[in-house]
Amino acid sequence: MSGGRRRSFCGTHVDLGDVFAINGVKVVSADMPPFMQIHAVDCARKTFDSMEKFTSKTLALTLKKEFDGVYGPAWHCIVGTSFGSFVTHSVGGFLYFSMDQKLYILLFKTTVQKAD
Repeated sequence: MSGGRRRSFCGTHVDLGDVFAINGVKVVSADMPPFMQIHAVDCARKTFDSMEKFTSKTLALTLKKEFDGVYGPAWHCIVGTSFGSFVTHSVGGFLYFSMDQKLYILLFKTTVQKAD
């Protein structure tokens, strides 16, 4: 394996770079466990491929709802071809990746403050 990150996934060794390359994905920056990265990429790819007419808003909302439901609140998602950002995220809750070399997805989690 050349420089890839090897991880054990369901008892087999998986190179995240290989998994992402198959899906046309390139990770720009990540602070997220490998299984969550795979979940995000898989969800984004399936959602994108199933849309008759693509909208950034639909893809962002789908990813946000999926991660809120599985990993708890509060997830945020930004999808677009050109945007800038500076965000504060919870540890282990940040992924910024591109799909098909043109679409960028930023998925991150923030802490939820309880009202007094």
